Amino acid sequence: MEKKTKEKNFHCDICGSSFLTSSYLKRHIRSHSDDKPFSCLICGASFLWKSYLERHLRTHTGEKPFKCETCNAAFSEKVHMHEHMRTHSGEKPYKCELCSSSFSQKSNMLQHMHTHTGQKPYACKVCDSAFAWQSALVQHMRVHSGEKPYECEVCGSKFASNSNMKKHIRTHTGERPHSCITCGSAFTVRSKLNRHMSTHTGVKPFRCEVCNVNFSQKSHLERHVRVHTGEKPFSCETCNISFAEKSHLVHHMQKHTGEKPYSCDECDASYYRKSHLVQHVKKHTGERPFRCEECYSSFTTSSHLKRHKTIHSRENLSTS
Repeated sequence: MEKKTKEKNFHCDICGSSFLTSSYLKRHIRSHSDDKPFSCLICGASFLWKSYLERHLRTHTGEKPFKCETCNAAFSEKVHMHEHMRTHSGEKPYKCELCSSSFSQKSNMLQHMHTHTGQKPYACKVCDSAFAWQSALVQHMRVHSGEKPYECEVCGSKFASNSNMKKHIRTHTGERPHSCITCGSAFTVRSKLNRHMSTHTGVKPFRCEVCNVNFSQKSHLERHVRVHTGEKPFSCETCNISFAEKSHLVHHMQKHTGEKPYSCDECDASYYRKSHLVQHVKKHTGERPFRCEECYSSFTTSSHLKRHKTIHSRENLSTS
């Protein structure tokens, strides 16, 4: 038996919308007027509907009546609880019509569509940067404000974004969730895995326009270009010495602070740089990986081997 559809006999004279009951129509008509009969006694904000006022009041009271049955997380709005529940179920009901991406929230899907259209509606008022995602703009604004609201509970380091803090925490836990399917190497962040994959493929898509040298990573090309330009964008705030690479500035700063973070497990020696510690440890292990091809002498460092090779060069000159 075919189910009979109820007629919507109550019509809006302004926009033509139809409703099942007169009460629904009355509520709708308020959307065309400036009438907001429900007011907050705390801040004076006014609302079209009583339910909107009740939801607003929770911003003052902090009440979170909607609780997740799985993890006991609490929410001020029922819709937020339902969205949260999808993190447990894995449900992603909002699908992109242009690609295979799917999302747990409609708002995330709408923002994702900007990646296809190229639209960047979220513009920074301080600089010319614009973003497809509102969350990306919020994070970017912290570049200007210097705000770092996310703090590591282990070491106190602060970060502008929650994602960066989570990546940092892996340096304490040792977690490496991103694995190479070719050799099994594991990494703390996906970007490092992507960079590593180029060692297997051999692809070097980034070319220097000055000398035509190719690089597997854009950052390596940018660093190389400074060899040609002489640019040194990383400056020490203490003595104004400038460096072409950020890592060189970090190492330099340790001379001012006296920090020596790389310590030997065998003795009390500590060093500014990890490479210096690696070199030192060979004194304990006896390892001499750099071998002379002429006399088979071996050395702990490549610099010692190079110095040694000058002896053979002089000998060859004297016998010639």
